[in-house]
Amino acid sequence: MLSHLEIRHLMESAFLPLECKCEIDPEGSMTIQLVNARTKEVGMTASGIRASGLTSSRALAALVSELKEEYNLRPTGQLDRRQHRR
Repeated sequence: MLSHLEIRHLMESAFLPLECKCEIDPEGSMTIQLVNARTKEVGMTASGIRASGLTSSRALAALVSELKEEYNLRPTGQLDRRQHRR
């Protein structure tokens, strides 16, 4: 199983050149915020992701892929705040 520190590092690295802020609370609920590195505008926030469900590199890759797809499909300028169930 991956530690919360490892998960945070992998998630924050996966979204470059976007800035990714990943937080995991003591209960294991993760919030990911994608920020445009140039403008510092928040492009998307996904919360309520269970870190305990991210037990393999495949699970992390699937989550990253899903979030990138949602980020790329959102209308420009639209802030997405949602609960992510994984």
